[in-house]
Amino acid sequence: MGHLLSGRGHVMAIPPRRRAGATHGFTLIEVLVALSILTVALTSIYRLQSDTFRMSDDTRFYTLAPMLAQQKISEIERQGLSLVSGGSGDFGQAFPGYAWSLRIEDAQSELIKNPKHHLIRLDLEITRDEVRRYALRTYRFYVD
Repeated sequence: MGHLLSGRGHVMAIPPRRRAGATHGFTLIEVLVALSILTVALTSIYRLQSDTFRMSDDTRFYTLAPMLAQQKISEIERQGLSLVSGGSGDFGQAFPGYAWSLRIEDAQSELIKNPKHHLIRLDLEITRDEVRRYALRTYRFYVD
């Protein structure tokens, strides 16, 4: 605090003297703390953003894969179930990175006695860039 002077009934405050070379600004510790807080905040935002992107990509795959599987099953049924064999392929330029593989097996059932009646099991797998996988197993009945 400054000193008080009195003269002729007046009291005056004298401002404190400043040290030579003292400047106004932030100390090194204050700057480091601010940078640390900023680093933590930006790292958290970056992680949140990358998690959001990954979840969005997962959601897109698990929404699109069942539709592509249904499309492939429909193609197989149009060809005729008796003519179908297993195989694999992709979905072309419309869905780059997406591929399918199909395995077909005869399914045995004690309820089916007529040799012209067949029950088959279709195992269809949809993959994207060989990282994500969606598997569908379905059974189909057909008559020769």
